Amino acid sequence: MENRTTVLYVDDNPKSSRLLSSVLEECGFRVIAKNDPLEALALCKRTYFDLALLDYEMPQMSGSRLAQEVKYLVPDVPVVLISGRISLPSSELAFVDAHFGFGTSLDDLLWSMRILTKPKVFTMAEHLPGPIAGHLSGSHFAIKREMTRWADST
Repeated sequence: MENRTTVLYVDDNPKSSRLLSSVLEECGFRVIAKNDPLEALALCKRTYFDLALLDYEMPQMSGSRLAQEVKYLVPDVPVVLISGRISLPSSELAFVDAHFGFGTSLDDLLWSMRILTKPKVFTMAEHLPGPIAGHLSGSHFAIKREMTRWADST
């Protein structure tokens, strides 16, 4: 089982996409990069990812519109919007969990991505066959295991 956080990264600029994808991979993330927002949207329907990282300005569909579509398909996935602007109108951020604009440091972006994909707690009983799961979840033997998916925890 791979413990790296999977990021769907959508940016219409291939050079920017390659550069940031490389940096994210070096920092421990698994990156699925797309240059076409419509392709990325189709991918959302059939691929698991932990976080969507979207460029704001794209010709076919804005990052804020793509964020809305992603949230519709996978509501629990955090969406981070990046742009060359200092700020965006609140209407453009309605479906976005974090926005990073001009002047943002890479460390701030990485830290926020890690926080937004915090470890999840699963009940061991969720992963056991029906009769056993029912017995465990109804007793004091219910076991909770924290499964961390930090990109790099130190």
